[in-house]
Amino acid sequence: MFLSLVSGSSGNCSLISDGKTHLLIDCGLSIKKLSDALAKVDLSPSDISAVLVTHEHSDHIRGAGAVSRKYNIPVYATLKTHEATDSGFIPNVRYVNPDVDFEIGTIGVKPFSIPHDAADPVGYNLFFGAKKLSLATDIGKMNDYIMEHLKGSIAVLLESNHDTEMLMKGRYPMYLKRRIAGAFGHLSNDEASETVLRLINCGTKHIMLGHLSNENNTPNTAYLAAARLLEENGVILGKDAGLSVAARYEVSCFR
Repeated sequence: MFLSLVSGSSGNCSLISDGKTHLLIDCGLSIKKLSDALAKVDLSPSDISAVLVTHEHSDHIRGAGAVSRKYNIPVYATLKTHEATDSGFIPNVRYVNPDVDFEIGTIGVKPFSIPHDAADPVGYNLFFGAKKLSLATDIGKMNDYIMEHLKGSIAVLLESNHDTEMLMKGRYPMYLKRRIAGAFGHLSNDEASETVLRLINCGTKHIMLGHLSNENNTPNTAYLAAARLLEENGVILGKDAGLSVAARYEVSCFR
């Protein structure tokens, strides 16, 4: 099971489970909202084996400390990510390093570095059985290193943060527009679409676009950008691969 519980600048949290081990990637929501989301898949916060943190921005870790304290759940993060949080924010932290594999219960985990304006941000590969799943959000720019880590995944949750035209014509101040569009900001729809095409050509069967900006994107805009590029290159959605968009406040399943 690979689900997005919430996704976007207001909060991010995904669930990966093989039925025995239940992992959250990020926890940018309250315990109440997390409990409500997990209840939709017959789980509760006490069932969670661990939280994997991508980076220290509040929309990714807002609830991590509270969940860890209340349910004694370990939180995995890089040392620099933990140091960049508020002092004592994560009480039960275990450090990870990019490109160093480890296991949590029955799931294998491999963090990999991503370019973003954070202390030491990472994406994650998850392994169980013959399956490889991956999450890569908050990416300023796609590169060959990240692609190598994403290749071989049957499903990928990939950032498609903004439509470039909407961003540049929008109300954000120019410094913020430059940050978002920069090499350590967020992935645009066009860049995400190109990545989707590459992944499908490498065998990925399910891709969910996530971390959409509420100001500079819409689910339909992000979906159509990718769908059109795939169609132009002969990919038949529903046959060759599935494409979906993570909802901002609702549980979203891969298709």
